[in-house]
Amino acid sequence: MPDTNMTQAGRLDDAALDRVFRTARTANAWQDRPVSDETLRELYSLVSLGPTGANQTPGRFVFVRTPEGKEKLLTAVSSGNQEKTRTAPVTVIVTYDPQFFEHLPRLFPHADAKAWFTGNAALAERSAFMNSTLQAAYLILAARSLGLDAGPMGGFDSAKMDSLFLAESGWKSTMLINLGYGDHSKTFGRLPRLGFEEAAILA
Repeated sequence: MPDTNMTQAGRLDDAALDRVFRTARTANAWQDRPVSDETLRELYSLVSLGPTGANQTPGRFVFVRTPEGKEKLLTAVSSGNQEKTRTAPVTVIVTYDPQFFEHLPRLFPHADAKAWFTGNAALAERSAFMNSTLQAAYLILAARSLGLDAGPMGGFDSAKMDSLFLAESGWKSTMLINLGYGDHSKTFGRLPRLGFEEAAILA
């Protein structure tokens, strides 16, 4: 059976592009509709397939969805982000593992990639932050592809967040992403974007 979301040229059709990019918006208000753990597992399985440098996959994700977890989370969230975080079915704490390179013998067996980072904390930190941020972008696009809405944000006390949720793992938080089914009646309109000539160079 042909894939109805693909055109003959192999590109996504307009409906799929609309859902993931053109009509999608950052969600700030939510329907009272849960997101199942099975959906979160499917979401991660898609995120894990996105490319990272030397397959480092340093991103780690804490899916906060219980009342107890939310109560703890909100103590580290800024006042402007409180309501949309409180009402979101799930809030993802996007983090990275500073020791991600310990997994590279298994994840990237083609070379001794672990040696690139062992003893070079600055390189490891930069690479972990960069690639985990890339994975956060995959998470937003994967969520939209599964029919969810996403609301990425900063505005939290990262030291407190790490203490509350990450003390045992040693992971480091970078951002929060609220997930659920957005209340589109309260979605903001599309803000301006830079044009190609302003933001790109053909070299």
